[in-house]
Order: sequence, then structure tokens, then C-alpha cells
Amino acid sequence: MCRHLGYVGPPVGVGELVVRGPHSLFVQAWAPSEMRAGGTINADGFGVAWWRRADIGVEGARDAVTRYRNQAPIWTDPAVAEVLTQLESRSVIAAVRSATVGMPVERSACAPFIDEHWAFSHNGVIPEWRATLVAVLADLAEHFATSTGPPTLFDSPALFLHAEALTDAAALWVLLRGLLTVVTPADALSLLTAAVLRHQPTARLNLLLGNGTHLWATTCWHSLSVLVAEDYTVLSSEPYDADPRWQPVDDHRLVTATPGHCTITALELPATERVRS
Repeated sequence: MCRHLGYVGPPVGVGELVVRGPHSLFVQAWAPSEMRAGGTINADGFGVAWWRRADIGVEGARDAVTRYRNQAPIWTDPAVAEVLTQLESRSVIAAVRSATVGMPVERSACAPFIDEHWAFSHNGVIPEWRATLVAVLADLAEHFATSTGPPTLFDSPALFLHAEALTDAAALWVLLRGLLTVVTPADALSLLTAAVLRHQPTARLNLLLGNGTHLWATTCWHSLSVLVAEDYTVLSSEPYDADPRWQPVDDHRLVTATPGHCTITALELPATERVRS
């Protein structure tokens, strides 16, 4: 599986956030503590996304997201200390990857995935992901064909040709990106999570989404903790230090975070017994 982290608040060093604390995301690459049978290390690449401030005075302008990714282990890349520490942003999403057996180890498979002002990371796995997500696509096509959404948005498996890599995470991003055009981010994550679990109840779906001002996350099987400070909020697969403000998030939850604030609600999931090996 993977480990990931999201930050929103005052400008912070992008690289500093990745190495922050004695159990930083950097350290979690080789010494994670809560993988929950999802692997042992996260050495199959990493990625960091951050938002650049939009032009002042441009009506409706949104902060643009950019990223850096590498398929090599994070501890082998000098850019983390030499380049990323020179950058600042008000929001960051970062991830270290443990590739599922059979999925490619390549730069394009590393989260975060981005588009316009969105960035996305997936910690988990979807067994038989191709068949599962094609079935999810059919569900979404039926759902939006009978509601207010465009009836053609999810009408063809050709949609998956837009995926950056042959992985469950990249295909999930294609579906989520489509949902973000018709529903709110919270609803998009809830709809997608429920649809996947209807077809694959053992899927592990810790999803993390950001737009530069907000973070949204789900917990389905893998760990997530939240730290809410006076003017910033951090979501992380594992706490990076011993700050007593860290709080674990229960399973099957939807998290919405802004600087200094966080709300956690139950996910509305299908009534299917979840069997774990």
C-alpha cells in the first residue's frame, strides 16, 4: 500500500513538511508502523503536490497545483532536501508508494495525480480492479442518466484511456475527476467509495483529495490521523511526531479539513459484510 499526508494552512516549506518529525513521511517510506497487512515498506516511488498562488486581482482565479514525482525510493532523491525545501505553499499533498504486486513501478503510477487545481492520492488496493471499476463506471452512468448530471459523462469504458498508469489508483482518479464536475468533493468521495465497495467489499480505500484550500479524505481499512492546530490542519497515514493533538480517525469516515478546522462524519456505505484476511 502507501503512506500519504495532506497539509492546509499558512505557507510552509514543501520539503520541510515531508521530513517533519522523527516519524516523518520520509521515514515512513522504510519504517511504517501501521501498514495493516498492506506491505512492509514504501520504496516504489513518491510524489509531492503543492499549490502556487494565483494571480492577485484575477477574478475567479484558483491556486494552480504542480507536482514532483520519482519512481525511486524517496531516500535516494537529493531533490527532497535540495529543491523541495526551497519551495513554500499553503497546501501540500505527499505520498510514498508501495506498489501492489502486478502493478507497474514507474513515475506515472506515483501519487499525487493532478488536474487543474485538484490533487489526489490513494492508499489501499482494489482487488480485480479492472473489472471492479468497469462495473463502477456502469453504476455511475446509470446514476447520472436518471438525475441531474450529464448522461454521457460515464457512458463508456474509453474514459479509462485518460488514466496515467495501469493502476487502480490512476483509474480511480479518472472516475473521481469526472464526479468532481457534477457533485461536491465530499459527495464525490462518498459516491465513489460506496460504488467500489458494492462490487468489491474487500477494497481498501483511504482516499485523499485537495484543491489548495481544503482537504478531503476517507478511511476504509488503512490508518489516518488528524492534527488540528490554531491555523493549520494535517492529515497523515501515521502521526509524524508525539504531539498530543494528533487524533486517530475511525474506519469508514469522511474527513473535511480547512486551516484550523476539521469535521469527521460517517460514510454511507453499502450494507455488505466486509471480510478481511
